[in-house]
Amino acid sequence: MSNTSPTLAQLEQKDTFIRRHIGPGKGEIEEMLSAIGASSLDDLIEQTVPAGIALPEPLKCGEGATEVEALSELKAVAAKNKINRSFIGMGYYDTHVPNVILRNVLENPGWYTAYTPYQPEIAQGRLEAILNFQQVTIDLTGLELASASLLDESTAAAEAMGLAKRVSKNKKANIFFVSDDVHPQTLDVVKTRAEMFGFEIVTGPAEEAAEHDVFGALLQYPTSTGEIKDISDIIAAVQAKKGIAAVAADLMSLVMLKSPGELGADVALGSAQRFGVPMGYGGPHAAFFATRESFKRSLPGRIIGVSKDTRDRPALRMALQTREQHIRREKANSNICTAQVLLANMASFYAVYHGPQGLKTIAERIHRFADILATGLTLKGTSKGVALKHSTYFDTLTVLVENKEDVLAKAYAKGMNLRADLEGAVGVALDETTTREDILALFDVILGDNHGLSVEDLDAEVTTQAVKSIPEELVRTSDILTHEVFNKYHSETEMLRYIKSLENKDLALNHSMISLGSCTMKLNATAEMIPVTWAEFGQLHPFAPLDQAVGYQEMIAELAEWLIDVTGYDALSMQPNSGAQGEYAGLLAIQRYHESRGDSHRNVCLIPSSAHGTNPASAQMVSLKVVVVACDSNGNVDLNDLRKKAEEVGDNLSCAMITYPSTHGVYEETVKEICDIVHEHGGQVYMDGANMNAQVGITSPGFIGSDVSHLNLHKTFCIPHGGGGPGMGPIGVKSHLAPFLPNHTVINAETAGKDCGAVSGAPWGSASILPISYMYIKMMGSEGLRRATEVAILNANYVAKKLEGHFEILYKGNNDRVAHECIIDLRPLKEASGVTELDIAKRLNDYGFHSPTMSFPVAGTLMVEPTESEAKYELDRFINAMISIRQEIAKVESGEWDATDNPLHNAPHTLADICDSNWNRSYDRMLAAYPAPEVHRNKFWPTVNRIDDVYGDRNLICSCPSIESYIEG
Repeated sequence: MSNTSPTLAQLEQKDTFIRRHIGPGKGEIEEMLSAIGASSLDDLIEQTVPAGIALPEPLKCGEGATEVEALSELKAVAAKNKINRSFIGMGYYDTHVPNVILRNVLENPGWYTAYTPYQPEIAQGRLEAILNFQQVTIDLTGLELASASLLDESTAAAEAMGLAKRVSKNKKANIFFVSDDVHPQTLDVVKTRAEMFGFEIVTGPAEEAAEHDVFGALLQYPTSTGEIKDISDIIAAVQAKKGIAAVAADLMSLVMLKSPGELGADVALGSAQRFGVPMGYGGPHAAFFATRESFKRSLPGRIIGVSKDTRDRPALRMALQTREQHIRREKANSNICTAQVLLANMASFYAVYHGPQGLKTIAERIHRFADILATGLTLKGTSKGVALKHSTYFDTLTVLVENKEDVLAKAYAKGMNLRADLEGAVGVALDETTTREDILALFDVILGDNHGLSVEDLDAEVTTQAVKSIPEELVRTSDILTHEVFNKYHSETEMLRYIKSLENKDLALNHSMISLGSCTMKLNATAEMIPVTWAEFGQLHPFAPLDQAVGYQEMIAELAEWLIDVTGYDALSMQPNSGAQGEYAGLLAIQRYHESRGDSHRNVCLIPSSAHGTNPASAQMVSLKVVVVACDSNGNVDLNDLRKKAEEVGDNLSCAMITYPSTHGVYEETVKEICDIVHEHGGQVYMDGANMNAQVGITSPGFIGSDVSHLNLHKTFCIPHGGGGPGMGPIGVKSHLAPFLPNHTVINAETAGKDCGAVSGAPWGSASILPISYMYIKMMGSEGLRRATEVAILNANYVAKKLEGHFEILYKGNNDRVAHECIIDLRPLKEASGVTELDIAKRLNDYGFHSPTMSFPVAGTLMVEPTESEAKYELDRFINAMISIRQEIAKVESGEWDATDNPLHNAPHTLADICDSNWNRSYDRMLAAYPAPEVHRNKFWPTVNRIDDVYGDRNLICSCPSIESYIEG
């Protein structure tokens, strides 16, 4: 009998990550290929992708590594980062992430794989957490209305400027004043935004704000150098000139300071980073933004509001959704996709866990250490040429020194970073991680080793001298966080259960596939997520000296090299910290390029009618006029209309924004011709990166002929959506646009434009999540990246094929193939039965699925993108659910079910429905709740019934309702 056991060499073959990322196995792939009539994946790609855009060579990303190998190699790279104790401040602080939040939120796929809560009935958990974030913002800022988070403090300040221009009654004014004590990175981003809007930025002492004809002003409280001063008179003076007063505030300091609202501010903004979110070399961090109720229609970003469901129970939803970019397009208040939901949730849980008293204790401890440090420096500093610039402060001291470079050198030698960009001074910012040993080490660095100071003695001195470093009139006397949610979950047991109770209300990728077209909800592998919480990546300040960030720079450079290969571009910027921000940065590069050539008159952007709504919203952010190009009956860009429009605008053509494959889910044959037409008229081609999951390894934007693209790393390259953020949107450009990539005022990037302003607060955007995409590419390698694209196309075509005969597939390309997504046309069914796309979306919840993208890009449709990570079993489960729903629609069509008394109209069904003793519907309870056999095995229960959107907008409530209101009556 022959020995058939494998050899050692065979056993040592790599256990590749590719087969773990890609859902269907070899046998399933063969079955699916047979079902759609293709002999192989290569055959399918040849049938689907136009031959003229196929890459002639494979990618050069190398061979895929195993999870163990990739983690080991990245750990070695991370070890090259030097983690000094950071006292830099400037809006970024070290913090303690409560372990119960670290493990159960940041590291939990139940929280990080969820999608934006457009389907609120299955998103009540994260909606409550975001509502808590809004309540924290409202309480601490003293204003009436808060948003669900923005990208970072600097971009929030730029949004405040935009709001000020929209609502200011000084309509003729064109000046926005920025106090000279605002964080430098904030001024940088505001200047960039103002440049394209044509606003004039004036800087100077805050007291001079009202000396100019302003539509608004931005003040910092406390200032960037730490001073606390009463700005109420300055605010009043700006308002007297009919301007809007915005205040950038430190969230932790507001626990002890009178709120911006109490000082009279119209807008308050800042970063929630120090509420339990690591610095992460710049992000991601949630920015907070609050304003007056009267400005609610101009508030940037999303707002979570309280409405009611069909059982009259309180239910949460995204309020004022008509403001969203896919509806308002170029009339949007901002480029709306700007949330950092996962990080806002962490910050809100931090506030819930510590509560008002816990936060007060943390803030008072930080401030006490600042008093101790200031007292010691004052006592011993005179003879050493050391003095404090300000007598008031919360946590930040600006220390005037005679030998700044010597002080900085001593600090670096002791493993400490001080703020280094101040003239004749160093900055010292304390935080909740500061220890007594840190204070003594700071004395050693600033005063010398023989200072003879004791923390205990200085603590007593502070008490004896009754140090008043916060002006008495600015001490907070108003209560904060009085809502019950902030006053009951302070033990870890209770906190754990609260987090879990919210998680249970949300459907995420750990439940079932999320088949959203253009959103690519694919696997966010655990091995990709692990490095995010390594201290080597998490504890680095974004303005740390570059020689302390060698590991980060090496990782970012290698990732950029891979992405350049994937896109076919020549240069890349990692700074944009969302896809929408990437669009903005790409259009900025185009406009700067035109201006450098004396073509500043080029101000028209051609956008197909099918484009993502962020495209026209981004165009208006750089003051481009949008001209819409028609699409033909197959969903392709109408070439004749494109030529006509390009000729009509002539020398005013700046660019065209296209998506490829098209937003309709097909590979347009004429894409190269589209690029040629735009180039012939002197324009640039911006290719939206949303559909890159159908390009990687097969074609590329640069090869096709476009000039710039953003990449949604949170889609194609596996960064999770986090319930609506974080994201990353780096831009790739051709060489002629490389000199116009964003730079940064604090840390100059060699690969960026020399004189180009920043678009984000940190030089490399949300750098701490870049290891996710790095690990993905490292483990997939060139072969795996192409295979992912092939299987994404296979899965989409399999779904389309299986649903044919039950539903109409709206658009198809070559050989009746779709790309990586397909559109189901429900309009004929709606006309015949009255059943809407909304009914189908909600009924899918009963089957345990999140709805596909609803009514985009065509009203009355569902757009399905299954991704390569879903196995055939899950695809079949979704297909069967859709076919079952089609059979239910048929019963409405035939009159067997009443138009309103049917499971589609009443979906989703909750436990409250099923347990109601007054069940009076014509269909069975089991059919309502368990419409398919698979549902019995793993039932997901929506926690509220269908939500009344109109009621929620007419009765806008964006703060926490009482706990009792959630209890079933």
